[in-house]
Amino acid sequence: MSASAAAFVPAGEPSIAAIEAHVGRSIDDLLASLPSPAELSADERRGIIARYTAVLEGNFIYWMTAALLSAGSDEARAKIVDNLLVEVRDCHPGMMRRFAIAANAVPTDTDSQAVYDNLMSVRQFIGRLDAVPITVTMAFFEGFICQFMPYLAELAERQGSSDKEYTDVHGVCDITHTQELYRALAAEMKLAPAKSESEMFEGVGLLRTLIESIVVNNAGSSGDADTRLVA
Repeated sequence: MSASAAAFVPAGEPSIAAIEAHVGRSIDDLLASLPSPAELSADERRGIIARYTAVLEGNFIYWMTAALLSAGSDEARAKIVDNLLVEVRDCHPGMMRRFAIAANAVPTDTDSQAVYDNLMSVRQFIGRLDAVPITVTMAFFEGFICQFMPYLAELAERQGSSDKEYTDVHGVCDITHTQELYRALAAEMKLAPAKSESEMFEGVGLLRTLIESIVVNNAGSSGDADTRLVA
């Protein structure tokens, strides 16, 4: 963010535009850090898909349900329900599982253990049911997923898979879901007490660390994510 743009961010709680810009930078940094699929071994490609599946298949709907339970505004609840409806109606966990099977990347106990500690940190954060930080976190996740799909699809293709339903669907629908979550966030911020930047982006930092453990299989990672709006 430029100095002139930062001047229009009010003191205290950051604006929706500032939040979206910060989240966008975090996503860009994550995407830039991804190793080239061509440089990964078959086992490394399988591991990324398997660990991603271990996290997404059983947790995404749970996390979005927590966003619904914590929401205080009718507008936010309506937008989150729309998201959940698509996830449940179209059986996205089943779609995820078929994708993993086709890539010979069904999660093993080892894959699940590799992300366990970082996954539990996110679960405990979600369990606080604090609407604003959860909504920011889910907007980050939806925004990351839609841009991560081409990379995930290439990993699977290099594993010999031709099943692209999961990556094709999420590469499109999550763009809309991300923008709807920012609208839900705006509604929630009108009702909730103001949050500091560290509170606002705590879940983003935890989820970013979890994603990094999916990609690099560093189960012990607990890196401190940058929560500053302006460098």
